[in-house]
Order: sequence, then C-alpha cells, then structure tokens
Amino acid sequence: MSPRFFLVPILLLLAACQTGQVSRDYDATRDFGAYRSWSWQEPALQYRPDDPRIKSDLTEQRIRAAVSQQLEQRGLRPAPAGTKPDLKAQAWLIVENRQDQVSTSYGGAWGGDWNGYWGGPAYTETRRYDYKVATLQVDLFDGKDGKLVWRGSAEQVMPSAPPSPSEREAAIRETVGKVLSQYPPH
Repeated sequence: MSPRFFLVPILLLLAACQTGQVSRDYDATRDFGAYRSWSWQEPALQYRPDDPRIKSDLTEQRIRAAVSQQLEQRGLRPAPAGTKPDLKAQAWLIVENRQDQVSTSYGGAWGGDWNGYWGGPAYTETRRYDYKVATLQVDLFDGKDGKLVWRGSAEQVMPSAPPSPSEREAAIRETVGKVLSQYPPH
C-alpha cells in the first residue's frame, strides 16, 4: 500500500483540528446590559501584516457589514450622528504562516513470542507542511473611557485555492457570527 494513502487522512485531520477555534475575553466588572449603541473606532479594520494581497476595500466592506448585522441582532443600534456611542468596535484580520510536521513509520518487526519476529528494517519519513491561518478578531471598547471591554476571535486555516467572492462573503459572515455568538458574555 502506498505511503501517500495514509498521508491524506492525517492532513484532513490536521486541518479539521485547526479550523474554527473561537476564543473570547471580557471585563467581568462591566454591565453589558447598559450598552445600547455602538459605532466604529477608526480605523475600523486593521490588517497584520499590512500586505496589499490581504488588505482590500472589499474585505473591509464584508467585515463591516457582518459585524454590523451581528451587533444589531444582539440589540445594539448604531449611534446617531453627533452622539457618543456606548461601545466602539474595531476588527483585525491577521494572517500568519504556520508549519507542521508529519512523521510516518514503515517496516519494522512483526510477530509475537510464539512464532518469532519477522519483517524488515524500520523507515520513518517526515514531511513538513506550510499553510496560512487567518484570525478575525473583534474588539469592543467602552465609549466613555475607551477601555477594551470585550474581545472575541476565531482562527481558520486558509484554503490553498482562492475562494470566489461569494465564498469569501459567506466565510466572513460565518466567522463573525461565531465570534460574536459569545457576546454579550453570560
């Protein structure tokens, strides 16, 4: 049997383990029920690294729309013009290069005490896999004192082939939904 046959399930398992990790943190002393309005803290979306292949007005529009929709679903309304919001929102899109190694062993001895051992020499193959992980982070700041009161983030392994615009939009909506599903904290 080809050693590559075993490699595909390992890669799929590796990708599944690293997809969609959601985390959150918040200031437990804050009364989140008192927050009723929000606005963007400019710049609304920051990128790391500041790379033109990642930075895009289209991506920013999608993230802004998804965050706005999720905050509205949680009872927060955009602050009227000229008024101070209860919360200010800011998002980050962070793309990192990561690397994993997978080792597979072949050969060696088989058998048991009754029939002796048989087989050949053992061989171990180690392969390195490079991939990119995108993290979408949403920060909410108190509108009065400017302090961070809530942070949520989700990371996902990026596909090797670029997705279509509709797939990008769906992925952003889904990721922002997962991040803000933890707001307000319970």
